[in-house]
Amino acid sequence: MEGSKVRREGFSIPHQSPLPQSRELGEVSPERDYVQRSPFTKSWPHLVAGGAGGMTAAVLTAPLDVLKTRLQSDFYQAQLRAARAAAGHIRLSALQSASYHLAETFQILRDVYRLEGSRALFKGLGPNLIGVVPARSINFYVYPTGKRAYSQWTGLDPNNPGIHLASAITAGLATCTATNPIWLIKTRLQLDKNDAERKGDVSRRRYRNSWDCIKQVMRNEGPTGFFKGLSASYLGITESTLQWMMYEEIKRQLRLREEHIVISGREKTWWDHTIDYTGNFMGAGAAKGLASILTYPHEVARTRLRQAPMADGRPKYAGLVHCFKTVWKEEGFIGLYGGLTPHLMRTIPSAAIMFGMYEAILKLLDVKH
Repeated sequence: MEGSKVRREGFSIPHQSPLPQSRELGEVSPERDYVQRSPFTKSWPHLVAGGAGGMTAAVLTAPLDVLKTRLQSDFYQAQLRAARAAAGHIRLSALQSASYHLAETFQILRDVYRLEGSRALFKGLGPNLIGVVPARSINFYVYPTGKRAYSQWTGLDPNNPGIHLASAITAGLATCTATNPIWLIKTRLQLDKNDAERKGDVSRRRYRNSWDCIKQVMRNEGPTGFFKGLSASYLGITESTLQWMMYEEIKRQLRLREEHIVISGREKTWWDHTIDYTGNFMGAGAAKGLASILTYPHEVARTRLRQAPMADGRPKYAGLVHCFKTVWKEEGFIGLYGGLTPHLMRTIPSAAIMFGMYEAILKLLDVKH
């Protein structure tokens, strides 16, 4: 009968609408019905949840972000090499190098506070927040929207790993392109030494504030100057892609674990309840940590490419490949992992906080994803 409808789990579809060829009549999944409506349906909660999670994580981990950026720059790496040479720490084993690097990390954090004041620990937080909120909002909006869109276009299940891969890459491209100018300003401000201001000689500082940095970049480097480091950011999409895919797999394993407990009918232990409340939280941190270690050199390259030009106005690094070659030649393999310790100290709890808030807000709004 024309106009009659088949109802599945609260969604209604016209009977004349074509069903997927791979399914028999009566086997339409609720998720499939959902994506047929529109890939952009009900995506605003993801936008809000991602922005709120990113903002909270950025504020709580700001000092470690400043420390990480400084350790990634060649200026601070040169200072560290000189200090190591003076102390006779030239040839170190892998374990000694890791121990020494950890000690350097905490020493620099202490020196920043002692020499530049507590405000220096939050240097660049303004542009960081301006970047984090839209970046996380875009990423958390584009990723689930991409899942629904690619599922609809290809006919694959939204939980297919191929759908996760395509969605994560799309979200990464959109986020990097839209927010690169903000990250460039943040990096320049974080690398700009503050002790000239502490001594009252503001003229020795290159940038007075964010607006002054924007004007100088536009005047001296043109509009394209705001997109320095974009190639390294695109390379960094591998990190966010790995993180999303590992996070999705961890969530899938947690769902299977919950289903197994329900089917078996056994009573939940204290450990089961702990996993229920912290599984996604811990999974997000673990996924971020592993993805960061595997792809970290792009972080160093991105920071170096965003550094202010040298005194003669020329950039030290001509491009991504030249940057990797120069760092390898001048600093060796360890140079590609400068700042890894504070990076992991920041990104792992940051990812846990961000994804934890993201999931909590979606649960509060009763959004299934």
